[in-house]
Amino acid sequence: MADPIELLIQGRAHELAPGFPVRRVLPSVKRRTVGPFIFLDHFGPLVVLPGGDGMEVRPHPHIGLATVTYLFEGGIFHRDSLGSAQAIRPGDVNWMTAGSGIAHSERTEPEMRQSGFRMHGVQTWVALPTTQEETAPTFEHVPVSRLPTWREGKAALRLIVGSYAGRTAPTTHFSPIFYVAVEVPAAAGIAVTAEHAERGVYVAAGTVTIGDRQLAVGDLALLAAGSAIDLVAGANGAKLMLLGGAPLDGPRHIWWNFVSSSKERIERAKADWKEGRFAKVPGDPEFIPLPDR
Repeated sequence: MADPIELLIQGRAHELAPGFPVRRVLPSVKRRTVGPFIFLDHFGPLVVLPGGDGMEVRPHPHIGLATVTYLFEGGIFHRDSLGSAQAIRPGDVNWMTAGSGIAHSERTEPEMRQSGFRMHGVQTWVALPTTQEETAPTFEHVPVSRLPTWREGKAALRLIVGSYAGRTAPTTHFSPIFYVAVEVPAAAGIAVTAEHAERGVYVAAGTVTIGDRQLAVGDLALLAAGSAIDLVAGANGAKLMLLGGAPLDGPRHIWWNFVSSSKERIERAKADWKEGRFAKVPGDPEFIPLPDR
């Protein structure tokens, strides 16, 4: 029987901000993208004690992509150069289309820092099609109440972006894509449908078995195309992110927070940030300087 896992990627330690560790899964030397997903950071579960800093990501720029934030626990307050100011809570979706250029910050609210909290979530970047790379920037908040949710056996599924299993999320998207949060209790399972060309299963908590391989936290399994693939959670259950879609319409370059099909466009974005030509983030006057390399 053919191996249902085409490739296995394991997240590596990274620091998003001082004192805020993450697992960086995409891009990887093994594979840069899964469908249009070009970046995946997994943070937590992290306990922030009363008075701790939590997430303090100062204003920084993006082009050519959309950011997608999803939380299992905790909260983040988003501000951007469009004037958006929006808290995100578990189950909600923040989708920010950078397009031709946007700056934003992500911080823990003072009330949460004061009381202490647990933080656990995933942030991804979706590369825009070449025809949409310079689209006007936008921000969209989709509350959990608007997202399709359903059960498959004992497992609970929530569609964050795109189309999957006959359902479509209201979240903005620009190319064939799916992104599903799944909670599977111990020894229960689901089948990942075959409808999308590229499919990944990321383990955010617990363990899961696919074929004869057991995956643990930080593992991203890229599934072989062509058929539905079964997975079964381990003794403690599992939290999973299913993601993928159609392959990108060509290669992408990544430098810092910039994604583009053009190296020259990235050089222009670097100069624009260094020279202060990006719009400022109202209510958050700090910024992250352009890295040296």
